[in-house]
Amino acid sequence: MAYFYLLLAILTETVATMALQASEQFTRLGPAILVVIGYGASFYFMALVLKFMPVGIVYAIWSGLGIALIAAMGKVLFDQQLDFPAYLGIAFILIGILVIQLFSKTATH
Repeated sequence: MAYFYLLLAILTETVATMALQASEQFTRLGPAILVVIGYGASFYFMALVLKFMPVGIVYAIWSGLGIALIAAMGKVLFDQQLDFPAYLGIAFILIGILVIQLFSKTATH
Protein backbone atom coordinates (compact mmCIF):
# COMPACT_ATOMS: atom_id res chain seq x y z
CA MET A 1 0.00 0.00 0.00
CA ALA A 2 2.90 2.38 0.65
CA TYR A 3 3.76 2.73 -3.02
CA PHE A 4 0.10 3.17 -3.97
CA TYR A 5 -0.22 6.06 -1.51
CA LEU A 6 3.08 7.48 -2.73
CA LEU A 7 1.83 7.36 -6.32
CA LEU A 8 -1.35 9.18 -5.27
CA ALA A 9 0.76 11.78 -3.44
CA ILE A 10 2.89 12.35 -6.55
CA LEU A 11 -0.07 12.55 -8.92
CA THR A 12 -2.09 14.95 -6.74
CA GLU A 13 0.97 17.16 -6.23
CA THR A 14 1.56 17.21 -9.98
CA VAL A 15 -2.05 18.16 -10.69
CA ALA A 16 -1.86 20.89 -8.03
CA THR A 17 1.33 22.32 -9.53
CA MET A 18 -0.16 22.36 -13.02
CA ALA A 19 -3.23 24.09 -11.58
CA LEU A 20 -0.90 26.62 -9.93
CA GLN A 21 0.41 27.55 -13.38
CA ALA A 22 -3.13 27.64 -14.79
CA SER A 23 -4.41 29.79 -11.89
CA GLU A 24 -2.40 32.73 -13.27
CA GLN A 25 -1.14 33.86 -9.85
CA PHE A 26 -4.46 32.89 -8.17
CA THR A 27 -6.52 35.17 -10.41
CA ARG A 28 -8.60 32.24 -11.72
CA LEU A 29 -10.79 30.69 -9.04
CA GLY A 30 -11.21 27.15 -10.42
CA PRO A 31 -7.52 26.34 -10.78
CA ALA A 32 -6.78 28.11 -7.48
CA ILE A 33 -9.23 25.83 -5.66
CA LEU A 34 -7.64 22.82 -7.36
CA VAL A 35 -4.23 23.97 -6.07
CA VAL A 36 -5.39 23.93 -2.46
CA ILE A 37 -7.25 20.61 -2.78
CA GLY A 38 -4.40 18.97 -4.72
CA TYR A 39 -1.65 19.96 -2.30
CA GLY A 40 -3.82 19.02 0.67
CA ALA A 41 -4.47 15.57 -0.81
CA SER A 42 -0.82 15.16 -1.69
CA PHE A 43 0.36 15.86 1.85
CA TYR A 44 -2.34 13.59 3.26
CA PHE A 45 -1.22 10.67 1.08
CA MET A 46 2.43 11.41 1.81
CA ALA A 47 1.65 11.31 5.54
CA LEU A 48 0.17 7.83 5.06
CA VAL A 49 3.36 6.68 3.31
CA LEU A 50 5.43 7.90 6.26
CA LYS A 51 3.96 5.06 8.34
CA PHE A 52 5.97 2.65 6.17
CA MET A 53 9.02 4.53 4.86
CA PRO A 54 11.56 7.07 6.17
CA VAL A 55 10.78 10.70 5.41
CA GLY A 56 14.02 11.23 3.45
CA ILE A 57 13.25 8.38 1.07
CA VAL A 58 9.61 9.40 0.68
CA TYR A 59 10.52 13.00 -0.04
CA ALA A 60 13.27 12.06 -2.50
CA ILE A 61 10.89 9.91 -4.53
CA TRP A 62 7.96 12.33 -4.22
CA SER A 63 9.93 15.38 -5.28
CA GLY A 64 12.07 13.64 -7.90
CA LEU A 65 9.22 12.00 -9.76
CA GLY A 66 7.17 15.16 -9.33
CA ILE A 67 9.92 17.20 -10.99
CA ALA A 68 10.06 14.85 -13.96
CA LEU A 69 6.28 14.71 -14.37
CA ILE A 70 5.86 18.46 -14.05
CA ALA A 71 8.59 19.10 -16.61
CA ALA A 72 6.88 16.72 -19.04
CA MET A 73 3.45 18.19 -18.40
CA GLY A 74 4.78 21.73 -18.70
CA LYS A 75 6.06 20.87 -22.15
CA VAL A 76 2.78 19.26 -23.23
CA LEU A 77 0.27 21.62 -21.61
CA PHE A 78 2.09 24.96 -21.62
CA ASP A 79 4.67 24.48 -24.41
CA GLN A 80 7.49 25.16 -21.96
CA GLN A 81 10.82 24.17 -23.48
CA LEU A 82 13.78 22.82 -21.54
CA ASP A 83 17.37 22.72 -22.74
CA PHE A 84 19.77 19.79 -22.67
CA PRO A 85 21.28 20.59 -19.24
CA ALA A 86 17.77 20.69 -17.73
CA TYR A 87 16.93 17.27 -19.20
CA LEU A 88 20.29 15.94 -18.04
CA GLY A 89 19.66 17.19 -14.51
CA ILE A 90 16.22 15.56 -14.45
CA ALA A 91 17.78 12.33 -15.71
CA PHE A 92 20.26 12.43 -12.81
CA ILE A 93 17.37 12.90 -10.38
CA LEU A 94 15.61 9.86 -11.83
CA ILE A 95 18.84 7.85 -11.67
CA GLY A 96 19.11 8.82 -8.00
CA ILE A 97 15.61 7.46 -7.37
CA LEU A 98 16.56 4.21 -9.10
CA VAL A 99 19.69 3.90 -6.95
CA ILE A 100 17.56 4.34 -3.82
CA GLN A 101 15.02 1.77 -4.98
CA LEU A 102 17.49 -0.80 -6.19
CA PHE A 103 20.22 -0.59 -3.57
CA SER A 104 19.01 1.11 -0.40
CA LYS A 105 17.91 -1.06 2.48
CA THR A 106 15.87 1.84 3.89
CA ALA A 107 13.40 1.84 0.94
CA THR A 108 10.35 -0.37 1.22
CA HIS A 109 10.60 -3.22 -1.29
